[in-house]
Parts: sequence; C-alpha cells; structure tokens
Amino acid sequence: MQQRSNAYIIGFAAVVCLACSIVVSTASVALRPLQTANKELDRKKQVLTVAGLVEAGQAVDATEVRQLFGENIVARAVELSTGAYDESVDPVSYDQRKATRDPELSRPADPNNAGVRRLPYKAVVYQKMVDDEIAMVILPIEGAGLWSTLYGFIALAPDVSTIEGITFYEHGETPGLGGEVDNPSWKALWPGRQAFDDSGEIAIEVIKGFAGPPEEDPYKVDGLSGATITARGVSHLVRFWLGEDGFGPYLDSFRGAQGEA
Repeated sequence: MQQRSNAYIIGFAAVVCLACSIVVSTASVALRPLQTANKELDRKKQVLTVAGLVEAGQAVDATEVRQLFGENIVARAVELSTGAYDESVDPVSYDQRKATRDPELSRPADPNNAGVRRLPYKAVVYQKMVDDEIAMVILPIEGAGLWSTLYGFIALAPDVSTIEGITFYEHGETPGLGGEVDNPSWKALWPGRQAFDDSGEIAIEVIKGFAGPPEEDPYKVDGLSGATITARGVSHLVRFWLGEDGFGPYLDSFRGAQGEA
C-alpha cells in the first residue's frame, strides 16, 4: 500500500477544506435573497396573526400572506425618540433587528429590566386598516426571558391602551414552561386588558398566579406556571416598549393625532 507523506496529507486536506468553504460561501450568497424574502414573509404572517387576520398555526401560502397584508396592513417607519413618521425609510425592506446591531443605526440603551442593550433610531409600526380607518396599532417587542431573547408583537386598539393581542414568534425558552408564551390559551388572556391606567402610567403586568377577567383585572395577566422568570421578562419587555425609551413618544403622538381627528 502506497504511503503518503505528511505534507501530501496536509495539502490534500487543505484543498478539500478550501473547496468546501467555497461551495458553502457560494451557496450562502446565492440563497441570501431567498432567506431575506422568507424572513420578510414570516414577519408579515406574524403581524397578520396578532391582527386577527390569520389564525395561529393556520396554513397560508406566500401569495395569501402578501395579499392579506397588502389589503389590510400599512407599515410605517417611525423615529423612536420623537415618535414622528419617517417617510425616507422603506418599512418593508427595513430590518430593525439588523439596525440594532449597527452602531451607526442604533445607540446603547439605558439600563433597563427588559434586557434591551441597544435601541435602533428608527422602528417600524404596523396599522390594521378597516374602511380606511386605523383599527389596530401593532408594535414589535423584544426582551430577555430566562434563556433567550423573545421577539414578538403586541397589538393595541385605536385608543392605544386596550390590548388586542400578543404573539411571540422567536425565542429559546423551555418547552412546557417559559415556552408557554406560545400557548394560544395564554395569549387569549391578553385581549381586553389595559396597557395604561387612568393616569396614563404603564400598568400591564404578568403576575404570579391567576388574574381575573379583563373587566375585573384590567392590568394583570395570569403567570406562567413554573416559569416565573420568563413571565417577569414578558412584563418587563412589554412595559419597556410601551415606555419612553420604546414607542412611548409614538403612542403620545398617535393619541394627539386621534384627538385632533
């Protein structure tokens, strides 16, 4: 049997590794547009879900998602610090999570309980339209759970206080415990709750134990059994994004515009 020198073996391995890396890199570049399109499509589906236009887990193809979104949802970019709309930003192609990682497009967040480390200068809000009127405002939310960052959306009625729904589409929480943020039964406890009290202060929170129905306990939501830290994280992240460092300025501006209408 022919013996190969160490130099030959090392050289052969290097060539194989180089060839494999070229193939992987080429595939990654070639598939990037498809990956971007799929992310955009999934984001639209999640918005449709929290808007009540698609049932959780419902099978809808790409054409249906795009049609439902185009007919019912308006996406707009806003400047977080002022709450003003920014028409110079394309809200469809704008990647808020990517912007958060870019030092030129984001800033360090002040210390907060939600575990948010950086804030994009601009964010995207979604508005559900019915008969040319805004029927719902949908905001992206994110923050720390126990094991991961949770990404989702919260939907508010036109008074931007009454909660219409909440959903989390990406996280790494423990199945059966913190992972219950995905449970339709738990998410069904949110509609009808109030995000703000009569004085305008953020009041919504996930408690330890059971809350009453919205008319009796408007500011509280049932906790997640065995997942106290994840539940606390949901409280913190929702309150953060409704507050002054998140969409607070936008919500104030929206209320003012609704009052003038």
